Amino acid sequence: MTISSAQALAWRLGRQHLGSGAATATDVVRRLGAVPAWSGDPDLAVRRRLADPAPDAVAAAVASGDLIRTFAFRGSSHLMAADSAGVHLAVRTASRQWALRSWQEHYDLRPDDWPALLAAARTALADGPLDREAFAAAVTAVPRFAHLGPALLHPSMTLLKPIAWHGELCFGPAEDGRPTFASPAASPAWRGLPDLDDAGHRAVVGYLAAYGPATRANLHYWLADGLSAGRRRVERWTDEVLRDAAAEVSVDGAPALLLREHVAEVEATEPTGAVTLLAGHDQWVLGPGTAANTRVVPATRRPGVTRGAALVLHGGVVAGTWAARPGAVEVAWFPEAGAPPASALEAEAARLGGLLGHPGELRLTAG
Repeated sequence: MTISSAQALAWRLGRQHLGSGAATATDVVRRLGAVPAWSGDPDLAVRRRLADPAPDAVAAAVASGDLIRTFAFRGSSHLMAADSAGVHLAVRTASRQWALRSWQEHYDLRPDDWPALLAAARTALADGPLDREAFAAAVTAVPRFAHLGPALLHPSMTLLKPIAWHGELCFGPAEDGRPTFASPAASPAWRGLPDLDDAGHRAVVGYLAAYGPATRANLHYWLADGLSAGRRRVERWTDEVLRDAAAEVSVDGAPALLLREHVAEVEATEPTGAVTLLAGHDQWVLGPGTAANTRVVPATRRPGVTRGAALVLHGGVVAGTWAARPGAVEVAWFPEAGAPPASALEAEAARLGGLLGHPGELRLTAG
C-alpha cells in the first residue's frame, strides 16, 4: 500500500490535535509523549492543540498532578502525563548510566548503592516538595551519602536525573522563582515504572500513534538517541511491535511503519492546505527529528528550526516563521513554499493572537 506524504501529514496533524483540538492539556501531552519544558513555549505548544484553550490549562493540569515536569529526553526537562510518564522513564533507565565507571569514580557511588540512594530520595520527598537545599540535606543525612551535597546542589542537576528516571523525583511548584522537587507518587495519576520490555513496546506503539507513519530512523531518534535505550534494543522492540500491532507501508515510495488500526484511516485521509502557527521547539518537528524529517523541514531551513524558530506550517510542512510584535503577528513566508494563503494566515494569526492575549493582525513578509 502506498500513502502520499501529504496524506500522512494531514493525518498526523489530526493525531497531534492540530485540527479540531483536544479536550484537556493532559490529552495533548499524553499523545505527544512529552513536551519540552526547557525551551520554546510549552504553554503555547499545548494550548494551540486544545479545543478550549483556557489560559491556565497547563498550570491547572500540573497543579492537579495530571501533568508532571521531570527529566526525560536528552537529559532535559519535559512535561509528561503522570499516568504514562513511567513508560518513557523506564526506557531511559535501560542505559544504566549511573553504572558507568566514570560515574562510579566521579560520585563515589557503586551500582549497588543506588537502591539505598533512591530510597533516601523517596523518604525525603514523602511529606511533600522540598527546595534543593532541603532535599540535599535530607539525602546527605544518610551517612553513606554525606559526600553528595555538592553534586546534589550542582547547577547541572546531573546526579538528580537518574533519580528522576527511576520515578523518585520530579519538579514541584516553584518557590519565589526557585525550583523545588517532589515525588511523582504524589500525583493520583502516577502509575510507576512498568517492566522494561513492556515499556519499550508501549513507547514504540505510542510513538507510531502520534508520529506515524514513521521510519526506523525516527524511532531510533526518539528512543535510542533521545532516551539512550540502545539501538539493538529499539530494533527488537520495533520488530516485536511490527509482528503484533504494526504494518509496513510505503510513503511516497519509501518504507515506513504504521499501526495496523490506523492504516485505513491514513489511506482515506485527504491532503490539507491548513495553515498552523507553532511555538519554537514544537514536538511536530522535534518528535521525528529535524535531520530525518525532510518532508516536514526542508534541508535548507533546518538550522533555523533547530535553533527554535517559531514555525508556520502549510499542510504540515514548514513554510515560514513567525514572531509576535506589538499588536500583530509577523509572518516571514518562505518563497519556495509558493504563494502565501493570505486568508488562512489571517485566520491563524487571529487564533494565535487570542492565545497570546493581544490582537493578531497579520503582517506578511518574505522569509
